Amino acid sequence: MVAVAITPEHFGLDHDSELLRFSTAGSVDDGKSTLIGRLLYDTKTAFEDQLQHVEDVSRRRGDVRTNLALLTDGLRAEREQGITIDVAYRYFATKKRKFIIADTPGHVQYTRNMVTGASTAALSIVLIDARHGLVEQSRRHAQIAALLRIPQLVFAVNKMDLVGWDEARFRQIEAELREVVTRLDVHDFVVIPISALTGANVVERSTEMPWYAGPTLLHHLETAPVATDRNLSDARFPVQWVIRPQSPESEDAHDYRGYAGQVAGGVLRAGDEVVVLPSGVTTRIAKIEQHGVTVEAAVPPMSVTIHLEDNVDVSRGDLIARPHNAPVVSQALDAMICWMTDKPLAPRGRYALKHTTRWTRAIVDEITFRLDVNTGEQVAADGLGLNDLGRVKLRTTTPVIFDPYARNRTTGSFILVDEATNTTVAAGMLL
Repeated sequence: MVAVAITPEHFGLDHDSELLRFSTAGSVDDGKSTLIGRLLYDTKTAFEDQLQHVEDVSRRRGDVRTNLALLTDGLRAEREQGITIDVAYRYFATKKRKFIIADTPGHVQYTRNMVTGASTAALSIVLIDARHGLVEQSRRHAQIAALLRIPQLVFAVNKMDLVGWDEARFRQIEAELREVVTRLDVHDFVVIPISALTGANVVERSTEMPWYAGPTLLHHLETAPVATDRNLSDARFPVQWVIRPQSPESEDAHDYRGYAGQVAGGVLRAGDEVVVLPSGVTTRIAKIEQHGVTVEAAVPPMSVTIHLEDNVDVSRGDLIARPHNAPVVSQALDAMICWMTDKPLAPRGRYALKHTTRWTRAIVDEITFRLDVNTGEQVAADGLGLNDLGRVKLRTTTPVIFDPYARNRTTGSFILVDEATNTTVAAGMLL
C-alpha cells in the first residue's frame, strides 16, 4: 500500500473544499423556511420539478409570490399550518463551499428538535422579525445555541422590507443583541439585515439598504471558519469496530487486527505512544489506514483504521488517547441535559446511556436545577418536563471516558435511552 501525505485540507484549513453544517432558529413565522428556500432558489440548487410543484401549491393557496418556504416545509402538517415541526435537513453548494442546513422548528413545544438539529452545527443562524425585535423564542434559541457551544452565531434581522428598510430599527435590534450575547459569553457573532422574501442581502447585496456595509448572508457562510470547534490538541479515538479478516484461510488472518472508528480529537500518527482506556494499557500506533490505503496521520473527523504494535485487548467502546493527555474516566457524571419526552425525569430514574461508541446504564442521583432559558436563571426543581433543560448528577454502572463538552463536543456529549420503549429521552452535555 502507498502512503498518502496529509494536506492542509485534512486539518480544515482550506475553506474552498470544506463542508459547513449550520442550523437555523428563531420564533414562529420569523421566516426560517423562507430564508432556506431563498438560498436554495438563488444558488440554483432546487430542482425544476420541486420549483414547479411549489409554484403550483403557491398558486392554489392564493399566494402573491412563490412561497419558497414550501421547499423546506416538507411535511403535510407543516404546509397546512404554515410552521416547521420537524428538523428539515437540506443540502446546497456554491463554487466555494458545500453546506448542510438543519432547519429547526421555532415553536416552544419543539425546543428538543432545535437542540437535535443544532447539536452538530458549526454555525447557527437565529432569525429575528424586524417588526417584533427580540422575542422570548429569539432569546431562548440564542441561549440554547450558547449552551450547545455552537462556535459562531449569525443574527439575521429579517423582513426589513416590512419596516421600510429602516436603519434606526436595525440599529436598535443590533444594540439589544449585543447586550444579550455579552451575557451569554458569545464572542463570534454578526448581525445582518435581510429580507428572505425579496432576497435582499441573502445572496445579492441589497440596494435598499446602502447604509449596511457588512457581508451578505451567503458571503459570510462561504467565508466563516469551519473548524473552530475541532479539538486538534487532545488525541481521542473511540473504537467502533474491531476488524479481523473474514476468511480464516487468509494469509493475514493471524496477523491483521485493526481498530476502526472516527477521530474525535487531536492528531494521530504512526509511531505515537497511546493508551487504551479504560484498561490503561500503553502501546504505539503501527500504522493508520483509510479506505485500505496507509496515511501519515489522522485528524477529526476522518474515519480510519488504526493498527497497534502490540497485541493488546481492545474492544468496541474503548478509547485510544495519549498517555499524558488522557480524558476523564469516571462513573460519576455532572451534566446539562435537554429532556425530550412527555414522561418527566425524576430522581432515581434508570436509563441506558450512550456515549461515543460505548453503552452503559445510568441512574439519576440528583436534579441540581432547571435552567430558565429565557433569563438564564437556575431554578430549583424536583423533576424535568418535556423540552426542559437542567443540570443533573448521574452514576453509571461502568466507567465513562469523556472530556468536558466545552473542550470536545464529541467526547463530551451523550444520550439517555428508556430501555423499556427504546426511546431517546434526553441529550446531555458533560461538565
